[in-house]
Amino acid sequence: QVQLVESGGGLVQAGGSLRLSCTASGRPFSNYHMGWFRQAPGKEREFVVGINWSGGRTYYADSVKGRFTISRDNAKSTVYLQMNSLKPEDTAVYYCAAQTGVGNYAQGRQYRYWGQGTQVAVSS
Repeated sequence: QVQLVESGGGLVQAGGSLRLSCTASGRPFSNYHMGWFRQAPGKEREFVVGINWSGGRTYYADSVKGRFTISRDNAKSTVYLQMNSLKPEDTAVYYCAAQTGVGNYAQGRQYRYWGQGTQVAVSS
């Protein structure tokens, strides 16, 4: 019904920035609430940030508040994650997720569709 493809990951030094993109195909993009999650080596998947269908509401994990910014461009069927002041502990595979109805953006099980992930590595 919807396919998600992440891009923009890479290797960056601590204090640097990266901009991740998630492009969707299938059903109209504006039907979906979106989220970013990440999974670091040896750790469980964790919530990063969520955004509602219009972009009018956003929700951030405490660990990234003030450093990461989520946005979306429904005309381009794309959601973005601007990551600034990156830290080594931000190193993880970052996943984009989508769902038509979300009660709690921080719960991964709320999302039906997931991308394949993009690797972010932050060196000290």
